[in-house]
Amino acid sequence: MTLRKISKVLALLLAVVMLAAMFAACTNQPAENNGPKLPTEPVVDGPIVVGYAPFSSKFSPFFSETAYDQDVQAMTQVGLLTSDRQGAIIMNGIEGETKSYNGTDYTYYGIANCKITENEDGTVYYDFVLREDVKFSDGEALTVDDVIFSMYVLCDPTYDGNSSLYSLPIKGIEEYRAGMAAKWTLIFDAGRDAAATDNYTADDVAAFWKAFDEAGVEFVKEIVAYCAPYGATNVAQAAELWGYAGLAEDATEKDFFDAIVDAKGYDLSDNGINYESAGSSITGLLTAKLDGSLLAGVKTGESADKIAGIEKTGANTLRVTLTEVNAPAIYQLGLAVTPMHYYGSDELYDYDANKFGFPKGDLSSVRAKTTQPMGAGPYKFVKFENGVVEFEANGYYFEGCPKTKYFQFKETQEADKLNGVVTGTIDLSDPSFDTATVEAIKKENGGELNGNKITVNTVNNLGYGYIGMSANVVNVGGQPGSDASKNLRKALATVLAVYRDVSIDSYYGERASVINYPISDTSWAAPQASDDGYEIAFSKDVNGNPIYTSDMTAEDKYAAALTAALGYFEAAGFTVTDGKLTAAPEGAALEYEVLIPGDGAADHPVFMTCTEAAKALETIGFKLIVTDLTNSSDLWTAIEAEKAAIWAAAWGATVDPDMFQIYHPDGGSNYMYDINDDELTQLILDARKSLNTESRKLMYKECLDIVVDWAVEIPTYQRQNAIIFSTERLDISTILPDITTFYGWMNGCVNMMPKTAA
Repeated sequence: MTLRKISKVLALLLAVVMLAAMFAACTNQPAENNGPKLPTEPVVDGPIVVGYAPFSSKFSPFFSETAYDQDVQAMTQVGLLTSDRQGAIIMNGIEGETKSYNGTDYTYYGIANCKITENEDGTVYYDFVLREDVKFSDGEALTVDDVIFSMYVLCDPTYDGNSSLYSLPIKGIEEYRAGMAAKWTLIFDAGRDAAATDNYTADDVAAFWKAFDEAGVEFVKEIVAYCAPYGATNVAQAAELWGYAGLAEDATEKDFFDAIVDAKGYDLSDNGINYESAGSSITGLLTAKLDGSLLAGVKTGESADKIAGIEKTGANTLRVTLTEVNAPAIYQLGLAVTPMHYYGSDELYDYDANKFGFPKGDLSSVRAKTTQPMGAGPYKFVKFENGVVEFEANGYYFEGCPKTKYFQFKETQEADKLNGVVTGTIDLSDPSFDTATVEAIKKENGGELNGNKITVNTVNNLGYGYIGMSANVVNVGGQPGSDASKNLRKALATVLAVYRDVSIDSYYGERASVINYPISDTSWAAPQASDDGYEIAFSKDVNGNPIYTSDMTAEDKYAAALTAALGYFEAAGFTVTDGKLTAAPEGAALEYEVLIPGDGAADHPVFMTCTEAAKALETIGFKLIVTDLTNSSDLWTAIEAEKAAIWAAAWGATVDPDMFQIYHPDGGSNYMYDINDDELTQLILDARKSLNTESRKLMYKECLDIVVDWAVEIPTYQRQNAIIFSTERLDISTILPDITTFYGWMNGCVNMMPKTAA
């Protein structure tokens, strides 16, 4: 296992988890127009016990952060929209939509229909119609007013949770959020030496910075706990593992946090302090410590009283107007619909008077319910006590009362997840699906992965592994986008790519597969082998001819790749004499370093890929220096300084394949590759402005082809995750069939039952 900062992909992963929470519909069986017919009372008490990592008690649909907390609130909530097994939105949830997956038809239901209309002036209407028979778990009706309330919470100027609904181009959103800010943000922006102003007192300043420092200590404690399994016995050792070497042996958590602030500055973004997160965000920890007055909004100028683009159009209808096409917007609009009477106040709601269930800039009523979620989901939250979250079936659930009355989410250490299922303390969990786990499962099952003790369900991880190259470091003549520079990188990529199969098979076995495009196989935009134009990555020579034939052995392929690489090197301007490189063109070199975060123990999926490629390249006069890093933070330091030539890492992904973040020049991660391609830039923007999935897929295929042509990213592997179920205690036939990355076991929790009830 590689020790690494998780915040590199944290924002992306949290976005996906939030989607899972929003779209938590728990059954999809064929049925009549009004939805599936399920029991009105549970069939069996249970409980079914699920093994989870520790919770943070932020079980709010507005403020939950960790995946584990978000799963808790997801059990209690319904989304305005739902999705299918491939992450596609169900636009007609009331009537239900039937979609085929793996040869089986499934019908998906939701609480609303949505119609999208593109207008001649460039605006886009999202018109929603709600079911009229949906109730919250306390029996109160779910109405369009609850939807509007939920949207206004997420768009409030003082909202600081993980949703980014407010970032969509909703008509009037900027005018509504202008002229107000949370008091604490004003103090933070003014700095530690801030003097009192009309907006805050000296006591406010002191209280804020005291809370900031306390939050910093908690932030670091999470890092220290994360590092403990890797041998860190004190703060200084944890700091060194995290890339902050040099602290005194008796360093405190505050010393460590001060070092982080010195390095990142007072920057709360994912590229600032949150870059170092080992779980919670610094903002989340901070705001949990602030009192209501510091969290409340302070008027700083003029602002609108309402959001013009959120309109109640009827008793059960709503229109959201965007000022421009934004393809990923549909996922943000599928927010959890929360009960206004619980999180806000019916008395403070008057749509015509621009009152939306809470005072603008005051989310105190919402924050007060952070540890006690309530909604219209399949289960009711009962309590969290002694490390166990307890749920009870919601008899008002719009798709029918769950068959098992009680569920429990139980805090379980990683090392105990598999053993817990074996011994009977938990019924299902998600252990790290490594070789040791696979062998242990097979041992329990008498040699099989699925057997009488444990049933395993695997899904592709929402992300993929890759080998990256910096165009600014690996180029010819200081021209990253020139043909010569691309040919240099293609020479290296061709040899690296041919050793992917043997390396991934050796490290993962059947738990991963080699991919040929820089996109997760979980995405609907990922090219498939059956698609026109599909190619094996870096399988053509400099003249565009196939390098390999179907009858080649592995050794034949290795030799052919080396020959093709020589052609690319020569086209890049390298001097080739008698089949060997003897000189490099200006700005290029005969050696480059590849950084592998393998803990100094070669523990990385592509370590073999790189070492075998290095051996092959050495025979033609090129030196690929493979450096196995003992501290993975050194990798990110080198990449951020644009000093890393080649490296191995992995990307997290989201349900929407938008490529702006990574490949657009203004994207936050483009600095890693330094692609500057006008055609690619325009395609990314065009794809964002299309609501046609097929058109977007074609555009993204063009994008991927350009990225491959730049040879800055060698797609390497798609690994699997696993959920394990107790075959002995659960009725396996009641578990959701065809679980996918975007449609997990929780989507079938309504039907799950213990075996004793079968």
